[in-house]
Amino acid sequence: MDNDKIDRIINKHRGKAGSLVQVLMEIQEENHWLPREVLEKVGEKLDVPLSRVLRIATMYKTFSLTPKGRHEIHICTGSACHVRGARRVLETVQDLTGIKPGETDSDSRFSLETVNCQGCCALGPVVAIDGKTHGRISPDEIADALKKYD
Repeated sequence: MDNDKIDRIINKHRGKAGSLVQVLMEIQEENHWLPREVLEKVGEKLDVPLSRVLRIATMYKTFSLTPKGRHEIHICTGSACHVRGARRVLETVQDLTGIKPGETDSDSRFSLETVNCQGCCALGPVVAIDGKTHGRISPDEIADALKKYD
């Protein structure tokens, strides 16, 4: 991520109380992760101690301190999805992408995560790709869905 974008995001929120989370969210959206040097810069520019920036960045699951892919895949493995075949869908995604939950592929195309519930149990198994929900998805259908993402 270039420094000009980081500076624009920080300057847009500078002087606003409680802006730290919003700044981190916008940088995460642009960059897909929060490198330490970016966290240090945010702390300096917003006059927030690095310890506080790190506490916020590690407290919320939405933030990542490791590189993420351009497309994030979240597979529900909760009870309702599990009994409807989530394990087979997960195995198919792992085979197609070459990654396991918590990993990012080598060309930073995909990151894979499992979640306990996505709040739409009646649609299980459920997969969300970049926030778009794919319900009642089969292993064959997930292969087609993944092809749509560069």
